[in-house]
Amino acid sequence: QVQLVESGGGLVQAGASLRLSCTTSARTFSFYDMGWFRQAPGKDREFLAAITWSGGRTWYSDAVKGRFTISRDNTKNTLYLQLNSLKPEDTAVYYCATDQWGDRAVRPLPITPSQYKYWGQGTQVTVSS
Repeated sequence: QVQLVESGGGLVQAGASLRLSCTTSARTFSFYDMGWFRQAPGKDREFLAAITWSGGRTWYSDAVKGRFTISRDNTKNTLYLQLNSLKPEDTAVYYCATDQWGDRAVRPLPITPSQYKYWGQGTQVTVSS
């Protein structure tokens, strides 16, 4: 079992920046590819970004490419998502998640919710216009 805790959300104005964090006490953190998703009211959970267990490879959805940056620090068991140039449509609950394998295998980064196993409780990001 891997417990994930997100933090860093809040209420900001359009154009502002936030940095989200996702931490765990699990010693296996560095074995997992990780991802960020978000879910707005009445909408499906949306993939945002993913990163390999080593941090050497990343992938972004077109909606956030160029504005959001995913990174990780395995020495701190922490995943990050830097959110820049925020827009009102970025308002949602943001979630981090581990991949379903946790085996450091080389494979395409997972981009659908079903490919992820452990999820955090989410952190709310609200962007006002």
